[in-house]
Amino acid sequence: MDLDGCRFGVVRKGWDLAFLAEAKELAGLRRVMRLHLELWGLPGVVYAAQICVTELVANVVRHVGPGTPSCLAVFMNGDRLRIEVSDPDVRALPTLVTTAGEAEAGRGMAIVEGVADRWGVILRGDSKVTWCELATGLRSSNDHVDGPQVAKAEALLGLCGLGVTPTDSDRGRLSPTVGRDLAIGLIADLLHWLRAHGCDPDEALDRAQMHYEAEAAEAV
Repeated sequence: MDLDGCRFGVVRKGWDLAFLAEAKELAGLRRVMRLHLELWGLPGVVYAAQICVTELVANVVRHVGPGTPSCLAVFMNGDRLRIEVSDPDVRALPTLVTTAGEAEAGRGMAIVEGVADRWGVILRGDSKVTWCELATGLRSSNDHVDGPQVAKAEALLGLCGLGVTPTDSDRGRLSPTVGRDLAIGLIADLLHWLRAHGCDPDEALDRAQMHYEAEAAEAV
């Protein structure tokens, strides 16, 4: 589906989270990353993003010190997901080191290099920011992930919303909230159709849920 035909843009508002760089914080940071990316409709990027967060924060713990006040910032940079980890030490700069054997030192940024599209370091007056960017497969920051099921639903919801006044200024797109309400209404109408034709709506919902979960698991 061409981007111009997409009527429902996805709102992905950037966010940041202050934390102390400790090994025990990594699980929580990975969980927060997963929750936000799933809300953004980007489940396919979760694994790579979690790896990058783990290595960027572990780099601060290892080379700056445990307990360092740090901040995680995540936002869209065009069609890429950008992850930034900032800390107050402008001397301990991350470097890409090729290590041999089982050596651990220097492997963190090599892992980020292998997962991310690109990465770098920004020096500010009293802090540094280590960042990386991940490919999402999107065509813009408010695009949605492609797929035959998504394209079919987009077309149906577009027809349902023909009489709805656009609430977004981005090329006449409808807001995701409007799209959600249209989808809920369409599902309710389909349940009425099933009942009117002697079918069990609850059974249909259960089967649809099973199909969705199987396809989602396969996609991930």
